Amino acid sequence: ANVLYNELGLKDNKKHSTSVEYLVELKKDHPIIECILMYRKYSKILSTYVDGFIPYIENDNKIHATFNQALTTTGRLSSREPNLQNISIRDEEGKLVRRCFFDDNPTLNILSLDYSQIELRILADIANSQTMIETFNNGEDIHAKVASDIHNKDIKDVTKEERSAAKSVIFGIVYGISGFGLGENLHISKNDADKFIKKYYELYPEVKTYMESEINFAKENGFIETKYGRKRYISEINDA
Repeated sequence: ANVLYNELGLKDNKKHSTSVEYLVELKKDHPIIECILMYRKYSKILSTYVDGFIPYIENDNKIHATFNQALTTTGRLSSREPNLQNISIRDEEGKLVRRCFFDDNPTLNILSLDYSQIELRILADIANSQTMIETFNNGEDIHAKVASDIHNKDIKDVTKEERSAAKSVIFGIVYGISGFGLGENLHISKNDADKFIKKYYELYPEVKTYMESEINFAKENGFIETKYGRKRYISEINDA
């Protein structure tokens, strides 16, 4: 902080912060910023996934993580010692780390399966959004469809960038993103991001109705439940 803000005179912030989020904003102001960000990236990979994982290699040259079946409040699996579920795949370095995990038995393969847009299919069903349900039933790409609706253009004319932005909007809204957060993700102004969100709710009003009703239910009852009756207690929802 002293080097950046006092010696180099770069634009300071209230907290004298050197967080990644703030440094990204300064990238264009000085070449040292790119170096700091790169250093942080590689030091994290080294400490977390190289130095961090080596102690867990056992005598058979394998890592045996513990998988917790009943620990998370959401009901999903988690793992510890080490946590194998937070290895990033967004960049090439993360993919390199993942390539370290293999089995040397040539008769075995790792099978990776994924549901196509499962969260959105569930959302379409529980919110009873007929437009979304229709899109899935017609075998259409939901992200391209939302992009075409938002930009009021034919689905065939939707660009890769527009589809990607629509995807960020949809998932962001599902997980409660704000206009500010969405703007940062898409590198657009908060105002434009707010318009995106508003337009989405206009196109899919059932989603907003469903989300608001769930929040109100949780405030009254202290929990929410899945379609099949699994309860998730959220006692802190009414905390100041």
